[in-house]
Amino acid sequence: MTTRTATCRCGQLKADVTGEPVRISVCHCLDCKRRSGSAFSAQARYPQDQVTVTGAAKSWEHVNESGAVTEFHFCTECGGTVWYRGGGLPDLMAIPIGCFADPGFPAPFYSVYEARKHDWLEITAEGVEHYD
Repeated sequence: MTTRTATCRCGQLKADVTGEPVRISVCHCLDCKRRSGSAFSAQARYPQDQVTVTGAAKSWEHVNESGAVTEFHFCTECGGTVWYRGGGLPDLMAIPIGCFADPGFPAPFYSVYEARKHDWLEITAEGVEHYD
């Protein structure tokens, strides 16, 4: 069975996952762009029973445009978001793909909120479903 570890920048907060994610996506919504500090975000989602979190975390809740609440968990030392839960998939834990620091991490299945995607950006992985 596959195991991976996601960490914040300083390594104090960790999420150990077993098995494969049930969803890998990139998101172009404005909230995700702000969270990631990039032109889009990329995350893998796992059932809670596949994730073990260790380390000190602080949490913060955000209500998005549609009224859904997302709960973010980030490192108390470096501030890196290691996981979050909520929005349209509240039973899954989302972990930013960059926290795995693994260039071989699988490609996304979905690219969402593409109406807000930067014009110069293309998500080209084979088999990716595209949604506005």
